[in-house]
Amino acid sequence: MLVEWGERVFRGGLIGGVGVGGLLRELAAPFVVPGPSGVAIRTRLKHLPPADEEVLRLVGAHLGALASRDLKARCRDGLEHDAEAWAVRKRELTPQSSARWAGAITKATHDQWALVRRGQLAHIQSLEAGVRTLRHRLSLPVGEKGSKKAPGGYRSKREWHAKTRRLHVLEERLERARAEWQAGTVRVVRGGKRLARTRHHLPTARFTENQWRRRWQAARWFLQADGESGKRYGNETIRISPDGEVSLRLPTPLKDLANAPHGRYVLASRVRFAHRGQDWADRVEADRAVAYRIRYDPVRSRWYLTASWQLPVSPAIPLAAALADGAIGVDTNADHLAAWRLDIHGNPMGNPRRFFYDLSGPADHRDAQVRHALTRLLHWTKACGVKAIAVEDLDFTAEKTREKHGRRKRFRQLIAGLPTGRLRARLTSMAEQTGIAVIAVDPAYTSTWGAQHWRGPLTSKKRKTTRHDAAAVAIGRRAQGHPVRRRTAPPRAHRSDVHGHRTVQAGRHALGREETRPRIPGPRTRSVPPDRGVNAGDQNAQHRSGRSAEHESWQQDPLPLSL
Repeated sequence: MLVEWGERVFRGGLIGGVGVGGLLRELAAPFVVPGPSGVAIRTRLKHLPPADEEVLRLVGAHLGALASRDLKARCRDGLEHDAEAWAVRKRELTPQSSARWAGAITKATHDQWALVRRGQLAHIQSLEAGVRTLRHRLSLPVGEKGSKKAPGGYRSKREWHAKTRRLHVLEERLERARAEWQAGTVRVVRGGKRLARTRHHLPTARFTENQWRRRWQAARWFLQADGESGKRYGNETIRISPDGEVSLRLPTPLKDLANAPHGRYVLASRVRFAHRGQDWADRVEADRAVAYRIRYDPVRSRWYLTASWQLPVSPAIPLAAALADGAIGVDTNADHLAAWRLDIHGNPMGNPRRFFYDLSGPADHRDAQVRHALTRLLHWTKACGVKAIAVEDLDFTAEKTREKHGRRKRFRQLIAGLPTGRLRARLTSMAEQTGIAVIAVDPAYTSTWGAQHWRGPLTSKKRKTTRHDAAAVAIGRRAQGHPVRRRTAPPRAHRSDVHGHRTVQAGRHALGREETRPRIPGPRTRSVPPDRGVNAGDQNAQHRSGRSAEHESWQQDPLPLSL
């Protein structure tokens, strides 16, 4: 029987290792995640004298005012903006800064406007999904139950009425968002909308006006410059020599503050990059492009310097080569990573590993927790001699809406807290340095099928297998191309290989594939305890293959005369 689902046609049988009697969505093929396209490293500007800090503040405030003015002009142009308008904006900024500062400001403005446009489109798609869900549920009778594929009606008339009003609100927002999208109108705040709104709720945020003002001004400063290959040390605007000397080109109105020739200011602090410092030094000595950004943290009263550069696109390692030594399946959860090592045949080896992290607190703390967990995962992977880590290709962009999950507020918070995008990007960047490939697989049914086929067999008295550990096995097997199910059905006709071997754990050319299983002490059935039964003491009395009772000579007794 053929079952259609979208553009895919499934044949009733085994899909992904389980029997299918209904509809399943198409499972995407696993693929090797491409490596990072760039590198960013950060260090601290230590021991800055007050004069240097004052110069950085003046330059940042002056360029920040120019960046705000340029962003306003770009938003005013909207969709009518072109290359000529871009050149006009740059020419207007050049007398008040420099040609390179003007180029950096206009490029940053263009990137910020494009980011807002992408966020605007994502907001429209989220509103459309919510409107579709509300219209579907409102069209059903009150109290009608839903299914796994579609939600049912609302529970009561009161909820139905409230959702009707909610639908009108979302439709109005959707109409306004579409109109702004078509007109090219964007809403952006330099310094951040959240920080701007905090100004009206200082007691709730536990800020004084002076503390908020310092954060607001620091967030609106502009101290970043793109690199240029062929120039001295890869950057003419913010230049860092291989020995760590930092100098920057001062804008034209501030050239009287220069302490070096050609209108430059040299900081008294020397910098050193602990992470990837040699890679940075090689680029600087070869005069290859390096972009720099100077940022001030008003909470800690510290200055930070970030260096970044692009990496050449390298061809991805073939999937078969990455899986040559097995794989490690990783299941991403709200508070930990569940991992299990699999051999080349998809069999779990050893015990599962769990790498915990705490995603509460500020963003820096969450990012550090994720990095620490991934570092331990990569160290364990390298110790196992495995060259591939399988992860789920998760994306909850369309799954966090209130209309999607209704009253399941805790579940919405759970999936919203999963660091899916950041974790995968961070894992790809860190794994690239260790020579470990990251394989992304389709996340469909991994938890359900893993618990169904692997949780029970992998649980013992000394090991408690969780649902997440079983899902890690399913993820690893899917990356290797194996079905999630442990064994396929026996051959239809007989036990020879006419219809294929009964197990998918080993390849057809694997050594020892056809050998007998090792003998397990104890009874052969669950109903007979050890050393029990009628013939437990005399094994030869049982008619079994290889026993003497089956091969003894025998003679038929004569028939009775009464017959």
